[in-house]
Amino acid sequence: QVPLVESGGGTVQAGGSLRLSCAASGSILSRACMAWFRQAPGEERVGVASVNLLRASSAIYTDSVAGRFTISKDIPKNTLYLQMNNVKPEDTAVYSCAAARCSRFSVASIEQANMYDIWGQGTQVTVSS
Repeated sequence: QVPLVESGGGTVQAGGSLRLSCAASGSILSRACMAWFRQAPGEERVGVASVNLLRASSAIYTDSVAGRFTISKDIPKNTLYLQMNNVKPEDTAVYSCAAARCSRFSVASIEQANMYDIWGQGTQVTVSS
């Protein structure tokens, strides 16, 4: 088990930036497929960004955040990040990180939440207009 703890959420004005962190208590390479999901009130959880830490240039973004959000990692710190730039009110949601065991050939999906077996508790992001 590699419990995940998100942080960095808060309230930001539209057009601003926020960086979310997802810290693992063990090596994030043990579950190298990682992703950020978000859930807005009354809506289903959706994938935002994902990455296979064992393969370069493997990041995937949902269309609504592509070009604005960047997923990255700090292996020595066992931490995954989500840099959110030019945020919009529709980005308001609870953001959760998730992890799954995978090989370097795996695709970290943003559509199949059930591939991830470890989840954080989530962090609230509120974008004011």
